[in-house]
Parts: sequence; structure tokens; C-alpha cells
Amino acid sequence: MDTVTIILLCIAAFSAGFVDAIVGGGGLIQTPAALVLLPDLPVSTVIGSIKIPSFSGTFFAARQYLKRVAMNWRLTVLMCITAFIAAFVGSELLTVVSNRFMKPVIFIVLILVAIYTYSKKNFGQQVHKKHSSKKIIWLSLLISLVIGFYDGFIGPGAGSFLVLAFIAILGFDFMQASANAKIVNLSTNLGSIVLFLLKGSILWPVAIPMAISNAIGGIFGARLALQKGNRFIRLFFLLVVTATLLRFGYDVFFS
Repeated sequence: MDTVTIILLCIAAFSAGFVDAIVGGGGLIQTPAALVLLPDLPVSTVIGSIKIPSFSGTFFAARQYLKRVAMNWRLTVLMCITAFIAAFVGSELLTVVSNRFMKPVIFIVLILVAIYTYSKKNFGQQVHKKHSSKKIIWLSLLISLVIGFYDGFIGPGAGSFLVLAFIAILGFDFMQASANAKIVNLSTNLGSIVLFLLKGSILWPVAIPMAISNAIGGIFGARLALQKGNRFIRLFFLLVVTATLLRFGYDVFFS
């Protein structure tokens, strides 16, 4: 592996960690960059390798959030277990089935998400608790199951979908949603990593320097989000959703 390629991959990983720490969506930067810069490697090896930096960046971003945001650990642990299993199954399915048929559906969903978030100016600006404790548990497990599977099977934008679901369904504000999304996203990444480790699909000379870069980006991104607050995160969320929308639009209409 030549030095220039590693440097470019590390720049992409830093940028991905920074974006992902704020609202998720770092895979929009890291995944295409890795696929372009490592064209001679099997896709499963590329995807498996970049799960390591994804985990690293999310881990250090989560540490920053946990210093400022109170967590319901009983609920979070249940979500993490569910997300881990779902992501493992999704990654296993990815090794045998194409995920292309899902992209038009996600494209339509993203359009609705962008319109809804833009039109609701108070979206995610404060906590709205509308459910009983029991209902929150079941809804949380459902979110973790669906998006955990999505992250293992398709990937890009999973962190943003977690943030959206925690706000729209559970009534969290952006800060709470981002903190919880980071913890759950750790589990989805770990589920995929275990699967790819078992299949021997991780290239460590690529994964390790990218992991360091992604972690540094995650620390900076989380600190900025915590300093700026909910309104800044909402704006960043809109930008990432729009970028995700463009990415899937390209896949649907031009590839």
C-alpha cells in the first residue's frame, strides 16, 4: 500500500469522523473514498476494513457526549444488544445478497425526512416525552432492530437515521438523540466487525491508520456539537440528510 493512498484514506477518515460525531453520515465520505482508492481489493475487504475506523471514531465521539448528556443505561444496553445482533445478521446477508433493490425506497424516505426536518423549525430543539416507560422500551428495541440491520446490510446514513428516529419517535432533543445514536452505532459497527473478522475480511494496515484519523475527527466533531448545541446540530443534520439523498439519488438514477 503506497503512502499517498494511506494519507488520502486518513483524510477521508478524519472528515468522516468529524461529520459522524455531530449527526452521523460519516460513511458518505469514508465508504466512497475507500472504494475509489482501493479498487483492486474485494468490496467485502474494503467494507470490513473501514468498519474499524467507524467504530473508533464513534467510540471517542461517544465519550465526549457522555461527559455532558445523561443516559438511561438500562434502555441503552437493551438497544445495543438488539442493534449488535441485527447488524451482524445484516452484514451476513450482505455477503450473499445485493442491497441495490433497497436504494430507491431509501431515496424516497430521505426526501420525506429532509422536507419534514426543514419544515419543522422546532424539530429536536427540546425533549418531548409522549410515551410510557414500557412503550419507550419497545419502540427503542424496534428502532435498534431496524436501523441495526440497515447499518449491517447497507450502511451509509445509519447514524442520521438513529438521530431522526430518537427525535421523531422517542421525543429526544438533538443532543440526547446524538448521544444515544453514538452508543447504539458502536454496537452496530461492532456487530459488523465481528462478522468480517470471522470471514477474515479486514486489512489491518489500512484499518489502523484510518481508525486513528477517524477517532481524532470524532473528538473534534463531538466537541463542536456540544459547544454549539441543538440548533447547530439541526442545521448539520439537514446538510447530511441532503448529502445522503444526493448519494442515493446518484445510485438510483445513474449507476
